[in-house]
Amino acid sequence: MKTRIGFGFDVHQLKGGKDFWLGGHKIPSSKGAVGHSDADVLIHAICDALLGAAGMRDIGFQFPDTSSEFKGIDSKLLLSRVMDLLKKENYTIGNIDCTLVLEAPKVNPHIDEMKQTLASIMNINESDIGLKATTNEKMGYVGREEGVCAYAVALIQKGS
Repeated sequence: MKTRIGFGFDVHQLKGGKDFWLGGHKIPSSKGAVGHSDADVLIHAICDALLGAAGMRDIGFQFPDTSSEFKGIDSKLLLSRVMDLLKKENYTIGNIDCTLVLEAPKVNPHIDEMKQTLASIMNINESDIGLKATTNEKMGYVGREEGVCAYAVALIQKGS
């Protein structure tokens, strides 16, 4: 069995009056992420980690923001499509580890439900998902609450 690792990063600008989607859930917040899709920074980082591990380029290549097909799309659907791409190549997920970086809102109360949703889409156990959140200590675009970012690593295996 061949084991591969991938790294994902995503960032989105924050603006007032927008919905804030993280891990497939609408999180109560005065600001939301701006993007071509629903701008779920966590799912986008996970998609990039999985695609990178499989050598399949990135989310922007697979689902370009120049395509009206993906305008406003639910990122859970993008993750599901990434899973279809992996399955087609006989890859399974070993584990995912993610870190969200944002000043507000506090996401710790939502981590369990995000893990449930992500595990369901990826067909893995919740215990195979590490999900943490931290602030940027009031520094930079994250500290000024102008943006949010997420990091993810993925371990995948290719069956025989």
